[in-house]
Amino acid sequence: MSERPPSPMIVYEQPLSERIRAFMRLEFLFARARHLLEQDDAWASRGVVETINDVMAVLGRSDLKKELVKELERQAGTLENLARNPQVDEARLGAVLARVRDSWSRLRTSESALGQELRDIELLSAVRQRSSIPAGSCGFDLPAYHQWLRRPVAERQQDLLDWLAVFDDLGESIELCLSLIRQSAVATHEVAGAGFFQRNLETTPPCQMLRVAIPPESAWYPEISAGKHRFTIRFMIPGRGANRATQTDEDVAFDLLCCMI
Repeated sequence: MSERPPSPMIVYEQPLSERIRAFMRLEFLFARARHLLEQDDAWASRGVVETINDVMAVLGRSDLKKELVKELERQAGTLENLARNPQVDEARLGAVLARVRDSWSRLRTSESALGQELRDIELLSAVRQRSSIPAGSCGFDLPAYHQWLRRPVAERQQDLLDWLAVFDDLGESIELCLSLIRQSAVATHEVAGAGFFQRNLETTPPCQMLRVAIPPESAWYPEISAGKHRFTIRFMIPGRGANRATQTDEDVAFDLLCCMI
């Protein structure tokens, strides 16, 4: 009998700036929307509408467009510096740099605020206004929404696709940005003595994201905290019932990636 291939590692990520934290929240929301779009029931459509409104809420908290343009511009500068290294694959680097410049240009030349087109859609606005009320989008609260959810699947799906298309450039740019950050690190094998690990952070270039990889059968999970100068990882055993999680007293082997680009 042949051996089964090893299961992929579980990766836990910790963003180290508000900018990257916001990008990762949007990445999560776009992934959730894509998953729900594969289903055709009314509950899935509700989930997509709620996700769209969550995206707009994230965008409303800061000038994400400006932050993303800055990050892409910074990454383009880093990649341009890499081109001076004779060991770099010029063709591959050139293709990546072209993608970054294209995303940067499309966002920079866009005149409207991100998601502005959706703020005038009455249905989305009505659901958004009642989002702070538990079960505020019940049929008796929003009869127009109740009626829309009973429309043919093809009509509902087309509406959802049209609304999500407003975020296409944003989603592609965030995917590219985070992909480059994740690929910028090489894993190192580390050991957390008695479940605890601490290390100083490099400041030039700054670390954008920490990634901790452990086998899927592990009995613990990493709790990551970070400041400007150092980070700590505590490997915790999940609590049962009313019992709280506790730090393991075992040595824990893991892979660490400090993503800097």
